Amino acid sequence: MSYRRTLKLVCGFAGGSAVLVFAAAAADSRGYFGEQRGEAARRWSRFAVLQAAQPAWTPASHTPAPTGHSWDFNWDKRDPSALTNGKKTSAPATEDPSSEQDNSKPKATRNILLIRHSQYNLSGSSDKERILTPLGREQAEFTGQRLAALGLKYDVMIHSSMARATETANIISKHLSGLGVDLVSCDLLREGAPIEPVPPVTHWKPDAVYHEDGARIEAAFRRYIHRADPKQKEDSYEIIVCHANVIRYFVCRALQFPPEGWLRMGLNNGSITWLTIRPSGRVALRTLGDAGFMPPDKLTRT
Repeated sequence: MSYRRTLKLVCGFAGGSAVLVFAAAAADSRGYFGEQRGEAARRWSRFAVLQAAQPAWTPASHTPAPTGHSWDFNWDKRDPSALTNGKKTSAPATEDPSSEQDNSKPKATRNILLIRHSQYNLSGSSDKERILTPLGREQAEFTGQRLAALGLKYDVMIHSSMARATETANIISKHLSGLGVDLVSCDLLREGAPIEPVPPVTHWKPDAVYHEDGARIEAAFRRYIHRADPKQKEDSYEIIVCHANVIRYFVCRALQFPPEGWLRMGLNNGSITWLTIRPSGRVALRTLGDAGFMPPDKLTRT
């Protein structure tokens, strides 16, 4: 076997066995590959370089250790076992004691599609003047078309009471007119600073509003992001049109990530973020800031 073929063999298994590298090198140094001893010595030095280039393999270095806290299945305070724990049951003595808990178990999955408002007039001095730009209205049209194309049975569209979110929701609703989707305005969803971000930013320090905005946005999270009610029989699809800070905070809280990391994510105008909440309390992020349905020249992040 030639040295070149041997080296290819060694490289092919180098990631899986350091022993093979050592054995091949030792055999080469003894001239087992049909080479002179002097040439074998030179080959050995090359094998030594190859061996040194391979990272040391240990289970600790290749198996990341769990960090943080374990998943809290009662994150929304709706876990059936927690709701019935310690409470007296009203069920008859002849009835299965677990029946009450079974009746309180959610059976449907909630799908929550969080839409960031479209581009708006940044120079407006008041909320009423911060309406969508012509491009922003185009973006809302694209988002409405995308939501309609998904073919989902939407139950409701809730939107922030701020002008840019309200206008975005109204444009989207035109594309869902045949589905009978109700429009609901909510002040809790207004833009704000949910919590001081980590790492901190030097150009933006709304220290005075964290306390007030944070409580309001957290209240919005508790109102809208939770598992289904036990009475809900079918999976639901709800649209929430609001703002980047609100959506980013919702995602961190729902996934039980540190909420102070919300500013590390970026969302395009008119983008779709999709959260799925299972009856068990498990949460999945299906999309984050999806805007692939828009032409590249229509993408903005203002």
